[in-house]
Amino acid sequence: MRLYYTGDREIREPALHYGRKNADFGQGFYLTPDREFTLRWAGKNAVVNIYELDGSGLMCHTFQRDAAWMDYIFRNRRLQDSLEADVVIGPIANDTIFDTMGIISSGFLRPEEALRLLLIGPAYTQVALKTERALRRLTWIGAERTGGLDHAARQREQQAYQEDFARAMAALDT
Repeated sequence: MRLYYTGDREIREPALHYGRKNADFGQGFYLTPDREFTLRWAGKNAVVNIYELDGSGLMCHTFQRDAAWMDYIFRNRRLQDSLEADVVIGPIANDTIFDTMGIISSGFLRPEEALRLLLIGPAYTQVALKTERALRRLTWIGAERTGGLDHAARQREQQAYQEDFARAMAALDT
């Protein structure tokens, strides 16, 4: 599987312990197979690292954008990662994840309503390598410098997302 990681430098030997413990899929080294998405995160003069993952022999778990995915993210945000896997693959939660999880915890939003909000926007994929065993199956292919996604395109995407989110929130009130 071809994977990408965007940062400020080449990362030939990634490490697991630099990632946040309360990230979507818990602590790990996060990549994406979506080249377009990695460019979205790139700033000026960013470095896109390119890797190949040999998944043979690895315990992989794949999520879809559904209730199980939302529950797993919800638990990880509370440092309750209970999934045994070398690699976790699934959608990236949209930018409202923190607010949405807080609203669920407060009882103002039912889980099925929260899931509808989390489904808004494009469905990009993330791949979290969670074990040293998985890291050993990752090969650095190379890196390239990029200027990232054009600023106007990023603004259009954000505007469309905000409009879709506002419509979904209004629909919850009815």
